[in-house]
Amino acid sequence: MSAQPRFLIFILILHFLHLITCFHCHAIKIKSTAPLHYPCRPPHHNSHPFCNTSLPFKARAQSLISLLTLDEKIQQLSNNASAVPRLGIPHYEWWSESLHGVADDGPGVSFNGSIKSATSFPQIILAAAAFNRSSWAAVAAAIAVEAKAMNNAGQAGLTFWAPNINIFRDPRWGRGQETPGEDPMVASAYAIQYVRAFEGRNRNKNKNKFDQKRRVLRNDDDDDKLMLSACCKHFTAYDLEKWGQFTRYNFNAVHALITISYKKLELIGISEGDIFKSVFLMKKNSNAKTYAHVLNIITNRYITSDCDAVATIYEYHNYTKTPEDAVAAALKAGTDINCGTYMLRHMKSAIEQEKVLEEDIDKALLNLFVVQIRLGLFDGDSARNQFRELGAQDVCTSDHRKLALEAAKQGIVLLKNEQKLLPLDKRDISSLAVIGPLANSTNLGGGYTGVPCNPKSILKGLQDYINNIYHAAGCQDAPCNSSTYFAEAIAVAKEAEYVVVVAGLDLSQETEDFDRYSLLLPGYQMELVTAVAEVSDKPLILVLTGGGPIDVSFAVGDPSIGSIVWIGYPGETGGRALAEIIFGDYNPGGRLPMTWYPESFTTVPMSDMNMRPDPSRNYPGRTYRFYTGDRIYGFGHGLSYTTFTYTLLSAPNTLKIPESIKPRQLRNTLYNIGNRHNYIYIDEIPYCSSLTFEVQISVTNNGDIDGSEVVLLFSKASKKFKGSPEKQLIGFERVNVLSYGSGESRFLVDPCEHLSFADEHGNRILPIGDHILISENIEHVVSIET
Repeated sequence: MSAQPRFLIFILILHFLHLITCFHCHAIKIKSTAPLHYPCRPPHHNSHPFCNTSLPFKARAQSLISLLTLDEKIQQLSNNASAVPRLGIPHYEWWSESLHGVADDGPGVSFNGSIKSATSFPQIILAAAAFNRSSWAAVAAAIAVEAKAMNNAGQAGLTFWAPNINIFRDPRWGRGQETPGEDPMVASAYAIQYVRAFEGRNRNKNKNKFDQKRRVLRNDDDDDKLMLSACCKHFTAYDLEKWGQFTRYNFNAVHALITISYKKLELIGISEGDIFKSVFLMKKNSNAKTYAHVLNIITNRYITSDCDAVATIYEYHNYTKTPEDAVAAALKAGTDINCGTYMLRHMKSAIEQEKVLEEDIDKALLNLFVVQIRLGLFDGDSARNQFRELGAQDVCTSDHRKLALEAAKQGIVLLKNEQKLLPLDKRDISSLAVIGPLANSTNLGGGYTGVPCNPKSILKGLQDYINNIYHAAGCQDAPCNSSTYFAEAIAVAKEAEYVVVVAGLDLSQETEDFDRYSLLLPGYQMELVTAVAEVSDKPLILVLTGGGPIDVSFAVGDPSIGSIVWIGYPGETGGRALAEIIFGDYNPGGRLPMTWYPESFTTVPMSDMNMRPDPSRNYPGRTYRFYTGDRIYGFGHGLSYTTFTYTLLSAPNTLKIPESIKPRQLRNTLYNIGNRHNYIYIDEIPYCSSLTFEVQISVTNNGDIDGSEVVLLFSKASKKFKGSPEKQLIGFERVNVLSYGSGESRFLVDPCEHLSFADEHGNRILPIGDHILISENIEHVVSIET
């Protein structure tokens, strides 16, 4: 197979592989709690040039590569890189996990040591619902402190495979919970905040004490040094685990293929793509089916395959004719690390067969060693001095738990609140019934959760507010396959003044390697809610857990169900967070980061990767940008205990394409499509930044309670173009507004970025004519003229 360099600028979207469930790599999941032994320690190993800290990182890495034998080089191409004793270099495990707190899903992390647990922050889908960049960064910074403390204790590595920046394209996907939702701008913003804060780049961004402490510890004189390294996975459109005959290991992604430059990341999910890069392999076999393999992305210029991904190229997809061809194709396409052992076992023979050159391996090693040097891995004890104060005392701190609590409260979404049922006044409540199979669960973290510090259930969180609480599970567990326990739940509901029912999803319903087939509540849960609502003295409060959308249309229109609250997977402080919202100590302000579809959407095959609707085959499209069907709740939906009024303060009415575009150039860039609407190719507009304008919006709190409002600014072209989105998010900000006070949001709008969209060929186009800016009750027209 030929892997030409020109293929490397294209992106393939899909599906099937991921870091944890793998076959061959199970054998290398060896937990180690031994402290890291740093190279370059005197007197034996400090004389090599790669130990000279005055040299540039690249020069040091090249020096190290020159000292390695071929066999030693090959042994570095795995996530479990081998030691080189003669040079004083220890083995290194690249695979640690930190999605929403340090987790032991990968072999690089262990809780069998002096540190027994780590703070469990809200799962990413709930964190995203806060629409708060500063919160995302603060959480990532706190996770980094705990990760580095565990590294100091020999219980974690320095390279962590997080965040997950896939777009939540299909509501049934078991791993949608790990993502920032369905909007590409939000996913991009989240990833940027996480990576910068986690790696120690936000020196002056966050003023919280966690970041201040870390800035003191790190060497701020060297911008290129890293505290830790973050890996963004799995880039895009991997959103199928196991559905029907399809699994992520065998799914043919021919319909997912989009030929697109990596600079045009908006189409597939990343709108601020300067720090992201991806490579892929692509070939058509004799049956004319396109097979592809998506590789994980590392923002620090190294790229790792997903686990067993290189083996899958040959063994599952028949992408190559031999194992040697597979490792050669992966290496030449840009893979630096094989998570697994396939490269270790087949690279030597690939070289002997002249399918790989040693210089190809050297390119991968250069990327790997530069990252390790930036992390200080070759700097001896001096590398430890920057962070030597971090230890067990910096993990599971009260400050981190407060931050986790705040993040959970900001993300929780109030979906329904008829007759202002919430908040409850704890002083006037005689009793409360808490019902549901998930009410007393402390497993509220979702996927990629480590060992939480001090998890508390929803029941316990509510008990901290009110003493007279009755509890009944109603169902034995989340699958709720029997109504046997309904009688007890109904009896408890009759006894109490108010009733809270906790229903929804857990990891038995959605997780890695497991998709849903239905969007309804599992088993008999809907019947439990309805039965309890019928006997409850007052409208009940329905609390929904889980990362995926749920069709609760039965509850939306039922007056006996007064409030619906979505808490996602809120982490170890979720019980307290929900209690503060229910009893009015916190005014909810979260917004849904994904569309909630009706059950009828399940007739759409998960294997259909198209985003845009196709009326000719009754295909409704996907995500709020393109979906044309009915919704239970839309993207961005969320209520507050107060109301807000929006006022547009400033925005232009007209934009003129600059005169720098000469008439000849204009003729080359201005096109007519079938309905004679004009547009311009973005790539052919020079000085697009000159068109940037500001939108100012005032938000007034009309109530007697303080609140935070998520201001969402959308745009859409007034004339419908083929493939154009229904609308698209171009800005968001969370604003705290005092009672009867006002706040202001400002958005910089770059027309070439925010008012354009990708056509079906992956080209970004800017329509000429009217564009509508939308924010709550505001609609403002900006006309683009040539």
